[in-house]
Amino acid sequence: MSGVSEVDEFDAAFFLRWLTIAAAAVEREADRLTELDSAIGDADHGANLKRGFGAVTDALEKDPPTTPGAVLAAAGRQLISTVGGASGPLYGTLLRRTGKGLGEAPAVTRQELAAALTAGVAAVAQLGGAQVGDKTMLDALVPATEGLGKSFAAARDAAERGALATVPLQARKGRASYLGERSIGHQDPGATSSALLIAALVEAAAE
Repeated sequence: MSGVSEVDEFDAAFFLRWLTIAAAAVEREADRLTELDSAIGDADHGANLKRGFGAVTDALEKDPPTTPGAVLAAAGRQLISTVGGASGPLYGTLLRRTGKGLGEAPAVTRQELAAALTAGVAAVAQLGGAQVGDKTMLDALVPATEGLGKSFAAARDAAERGALATVPLQARKGRASYLGERSIGHQDPGATSSALLIAALVEAAAE
């Protein structure tokens, strides 16, 4: 993709940039995320993630980790300790497990990130007991990990398509599942915020 870095490896600075961009996106879209959540959830998704990612950027600025894995692990711990509801443990697990998969390497390739993120998504699926098609964040994250093997842009596009594809689905997991057929016709807020997280990768690579 034009304008996106073609470097072979990505260091801690790249991952710090990714999370800073993701936090800005969450803050920018917080009202929209809450609006989506008000239709099929507890109407707190945007506010919770805004608070959580704000705490992440504050913590990383005060004591920036020096490896990609450590950056993601620290971010995951912060989200778990800061964000209430289901999104804190789910996003925290995603980032912590991805960070664990990256190990202590000072820099990683996009393919290594894709493999680690796949493990992180699998951990989220296990924690939430969900799968693709259940109208959850997995509907964006699973196709994103597949796209990441090709490029950051492919991951972003796949995540955005996955989020949009939740609209006609009936929720089978989470708070939205209590609504049954009434959950049909609404875009899942978790899939939407997941797509924001993946889209931030493209911006980070472009800088």
